[in-house]
Amino acid sequence: MKRAIGVFLSLSMCLAFFATGAVEAADWPQWRGPDRNGISKESGLLQEWPKEGPALAWKVDKLGGGDSAPTIAGGRIFFMSNLGEDEVVWALSEKDGQTIWKTRLGPVFNQRTPQSKEGPSCSPTVDGEHLYVEGLAGNVVCLRIKDGGIVWQRSLTQDFGGRVPMWSYRESPLVDGDKVICTPGGADAALVALNKLTGETIWKASLGGEGGASYSSVIAIDFEGQRQYVQLLSNTLAGFAASDGKFLWRYDKPANRMGINCSTPLSQDGLVFASSAYGAGGGLVMLSKDPNGGVKAEEVYSAADMQSHHGGMILFGGSLYGATGGNEGGALACLDFETGKVQWDQRATAGRQAKGSLTMAGGRLYYRMENGTVVLIEPSAKEYLERGRFEQPERRTQPAWAHPVVANGKLYIRDQDLLFCYDVKAK
Repeated sequence: MKRAIGVFLSLSMCLAFFATGAVEAADWPQWRGPDRNGISKESGLLQEWPKEGPALAWKVDKLGGGDSAPTIAGGRIFFMSNLGEDEVVWALSEKDGQTIWKTRLGPVFNQRTPQSKEGPSCSPTVDGEHLYVEGLAGNVVCLRIKDGGIVWQRSLTQDFGGRVPMWSYRESPLVDGDKVICTPGGADAALVALNKLTGETIWKASLGGEGGASYSSVIAIDFEGQRQYVQLLSNTLAGFAASDGKFLWRYDKPANRMGINCSTPLSQDGLVFASSAYGAGGGLVMLSKDPNGGVKAEEVYSAADMQSHHGGMILFGGSLYGATGGNEGGALACLDFETGKVQWDQRATAGRQAKGSLTMAGGRLYYRMENGTVVLIEPSAKEYLERGRFEQPERRTQPAWAHPVVANGKLYIRDQDLLFCYDVKAK
């Protein structure tokens, strides 16, 4: 969000702010875009790709390892990586990918498990003059956008008793009003709210000793005049009051028995959907006020046909799109959001394909498979409608897990130390 600019600020300060911190309508300032739903507000994009795919505008390499999908705001591109022995945050030029600054956060965190140990997965969150990130060890850091200087930092483990998940901390912090919301997963701090300017603790939210951190990211919703923060924790989907962190409701079914819950929840009109893989699938709950003024979450349906591993889901036109399947593989599927009925499933017509991650922009779905194939799809409740595809060049050996991002007429594809920028603006 833009910070208020007083009329007494000098012109030079105003110009500096708009050059580094202003967020435009077609920017992608945080994880899953402006509204954290995976949908860009942009229009005027290619509706069909040529046979060879969209034109490559530029690429940069030697960026270090990780699955951190970029965020774009104020003419800059931000992401995280492990570079040598350091965990770093990058700021590149949106114009040509040239480095503007690079800030070291600390030493590389030594993750025990091999999958995705190459580097962070957090997408930096842009808010006014500041940028917020979370490292693999749970260090939450506020940086200045203009030069990458560190303003403050907190530790989710040392300050809040959080326990590092098996695959490390991988959420992207939510900035909401004057608060930064993160998930330590501690006994008395499942969620915390920090002052975004100072890092001081505003409140800690508890599930009574339950609710360890997993790999999902918090969303903010409004229901019956009350703002809530909703998070898929290691053992449940839960809602907390934004004002003081009070626990409001929970729904256990979307959390798998392994505690490996990665996808960000979705919400619309008092309905909340969440999903995970490893046999759990998804479920939709309807929120309502109970007689005592609390909030109830009642199941509408469970959805074994939508097992979202970590590629995310898109809700559009009453349909839910997402890759279903875990380590065994999977493919894109489409469900009716209100009933959970399968409208189509690529596995039924094309056999098992590589599962992947989703973004939506300009009325089209951008689907990036784990094997590097990138596909443009016209959303339809009736059938799968492909409008173009290409194979990402110079594929690295690890699965392609960084989500695709579309901003200001460009498609960004991150593959470990590579970042590709494609021109998808309609001519």
